[in-house]
Amino acid sequence: MKLQVSNIYKSYGAQDVLAGASLQVKGTEKIGLVGRNGCGKTTLMNIISGKEDYDKGERIVPNAVRIGSLSQTVFDDKKQTVLEALEAVFATLREVEAELNEQAALLAEDASEKQLEKYDRLQTRFEALGGYDYEHELRSVFFHFGFEESDLSKRLNEFSSGQQTRIALVKLLLEKPDVLLLDEPTNHLDLDSIEWLESYIGRYPSAVILVSHDRMFLDHVCDEIVEIDRGKTMRFPGNYSHYVAAKEEWIKKNHDAYVRQQEEIQRMEALIEKFRYKKNKAAFAQSKIKYLDRMERLEDATEDKSRLKATFSSERKGGNRVLEVENLAFGYDNPLSSVSFEMFRQNRIGIVGPNGIGKSTLLKTLVGKLPALGGEYTFGHQIDIGYFDQETAAMHSSKTVIDTLWDDHPDATQTQIRNVLAAFLFTGDEVFKEVNDLSGGEKVCLSLARLMMNHDNLLVLDEPTNHLDIPAKEALENALKNYDGTLLFVSHDRMFLSKMADKILEVGPKSRLFDLNYKEYAEKKKEGTLDQIGQAMAQSSRGAKKALPKKEEPKTSAQLRQEKNSLQNRVSRLEELLAKAEEELEELRELRYDPEYYQDYRKMEELDGRIDDKHNEIANYTTEWEEKMSALELLG
Repeated sequence: MKLQVSNIYKSYGAQDVLAGASLQVKGTEKIGLVGRNGCGKTTLMNIISGKEDYDKGERIVPNAVRIGSLSQTVFDDKKQTVLEALEAVFATLREVEAELNEQAALLAEDASEKQLEKYDRLQTRFEALGGYDYEHELRSVFFHFGFEESDLSKRLNEFSSGQQTRIALVKLLLEKPDVLLLDEPTNHLDLDSIEWLESYIGRYPSAVILVSHDRMFLDHVCDEIVEIDRGKTMRFPGNYSHYVAAKEEWIKKNHDAYVRQQEEIQRMEALIEKFRYKKNKAAFAQSKIKYLDRMERLEDATEDKSRLKATFSSERKGGNRVLEVENLAFGYDNPLSSVSFEMFRQNRIGIVGPNGIGKSTLLKTLVGKLPALGGEYTFGHQIDIGYFDQETAAMHSSKTVIDTLWDDHPDATQTQIRNVLAAFLFTGDEVFKEVNDLSGGEKVCLSLARLMMNHDNLLVLDEPTNHLDIPAKEALENALKNYDGTLLFVSHDRMFLSKMADKILEVGPKSRLFDLNYKEYAEKKKEGTLDQIGQAMAQSSRGAKKALPKKEEPKTSAQLRQEKNSLQNRVSRLEELLAKAEEELEELRELRYDPEYYQDYRKMEELDGRIDDKHNEIANYTTEWEEKMSALELLG
């Protein structure tokens, strides 16, 4: 056993955070710690690491076990270079290396059996410590976090606090503790770095306990999930997808057991009431009273219903062509990149690319917060833009929550404002909290509430899931799935990208729009065929631009009747296809409750992909149906 915490209690003042939490590490488990924001995940991690004390319970860590966490990884001297800071991890190894070199030199003069044995012992230890690989590993880990060779010679104090945190994570990974503690390790990493870290943690030779809101990361890395709910922990073998299915099943079984127990209690109480005052049955009644007193009462563990209930909708439809971008150069002093793409109504374009390439800068340029450095862009007819970014979400204000929303919409009634805030979990006196006192997640929710009330038909979103816990992310996804407008967004959350994006805009030295959903994009990228697809799309686009439109001749009455009949036939066919697709979607949803799927996360992942594809199919049919109906209306 490497680590055990048992029946841990922890309170902050009158607030109980942990109330009997337990966790055990035996070998090389990869444990995901999940639960709502504020449930005590970070507190439990701090107790495990020894950074924080607890009120009651037991923590057992054998002396030889090394626990490593990011909060404990510090740089005492910020004037040292990055290379010096990272090489300090290998101090013992380098001492052995120096001894080995000295012994090799000595062998040139004295090659006796005694000296050869000493050299062999040193070489064996050097190899065991990773001696022949450490320099390569140091650079590999460092570069995969977005740094370059030249950064190794820079001093630590030349980097931002966020970059220093990434360097500290590099150092922690190189130290290879017996139990590695990671709290939101994917924060501020781009997709390539996240995927590399995912692979690294999966191969990590010792135990890992991690807190993350990245569901795909939890899915691909973890072999065990520990949930914290109301201060207690519950263990679920398997990855995150398996946990979701298993938790649903557990809730159902627990509820059924609770109902049966309540029926039994009512039956017992009825018997006690019937016989407790009869002399010849009083002993029987007393025995049943004692039985009830000893009974361990079950709690009705129904699913937590306190989720966001957002509903995004557009006030007006707007034109079919939403946005046209032609060689748009964006950046600050110098262009970071340039893009060309088109957006049509109900497109959902996810923007991806490495950190620092300018994804957020592109959005700022499109919404007019930054000037374009070249090229042009044009929005379509009656396009109303709603913009969400991290700067707005990190708002600072002494206003209350309710006043913040009411000032935006002074004509709304108090009931309307309160209903919107309640959809984002601001209820009761919480609406009178100052914005400055809100947590990061609460500020995001308030920003989304402001966005929801505007009813825009184009939402431009920059990392909308940052600071949200998993239930809030899933609720936001459901709200945006039902949104009738157009989405353009940046996200590092691969699950969010998978569920939301039907096209991927890759921003880089050569920015390209791929007519692929995120799953298809990721597969093609892994196969190395994205360049071929990009070239084919570019050729197709150039060919389309060269083709000049022919001047249309006025249509005859017969041609108009034929066109109208054709449109009516297509509308009827689309209605049949929609009905069939919706039936197939329900059948796919039912499979989620089939043990063959919910006990196998890979099958569940494939099923989710099929469900997403069916959603896209329905969306495409619906878009075409709307276009055909609009054309019919024009024909009269």
